[in-house]
Amino acid sequence: MKDVMDQPVSDSDFRFMALWYRFRDFLAPRIRVLSEVGIQPGFWVLDFGCGSGSYISPLSKLVGPKGRIYAVDFHPLAIRSVRRIIRKNHLENVEIIQSDGATGLPDSSVNAVLLYNTFHDLTDPERILEKLARVLKPEGVLSVIDGYISEEAVLAGITGGQRFYLRRKGEKMFIFSKNGAWDRNEIVPMRNWVRH
Repeated sequence: MKDVMDQPVSDSDFRFMALWYRFRDFLAPRIRVLSEVGIQPGFWVLDFGCGSGSYISPLSKLVGPKGRIYAVDFHPLAIRSVRRIIRKNHLENVEIIQSDGATGLPDSSVNAVLLYNTFHDLTDPERILEKLARVLKPEGVLSVIDGYISEEAVLAGITGGQRFYLRRKGEKMFIFSKNGAWDRNEIVPMRNWVRH
């Protein structure tokens, strides 16, 4: 059973998306977006659905030489693009995982998971969220951006299985924590974010 999409996007659609992201990244560098996540030196970060690799170089700088980036995607052009970024920038703290969902990472091993513009494409989102919760440390965060669906759909989809709670809403993203990982008084109830 596929965990991500039934059919990957076509090569031409992927190339168009990558071109658009390069333009976007020029106007709004990804380091600004990542500043909301709270990534520290030494963190292990899973970029799930890394696509053309917009976040790889800034992530590599944020986590430093003792940190680790796991770039996961199943599209061959995504893998090729991330390999180019690694070679061009001489990144030694990035590992590529070509997969439609399985990461092979140990339980409670990553400090942050990035799920950027991927959630709307998941065939079985609950199954992916289960996998992401498994690899995320108890104090870790799930950072979600999805410009293809409404905020309400993102919130309902991520919190619906009760694996994650909304920790905070940033300027560009939602930050979730695992069920029971934070003091309940610190968690923002979903009803406070959904527009009626």
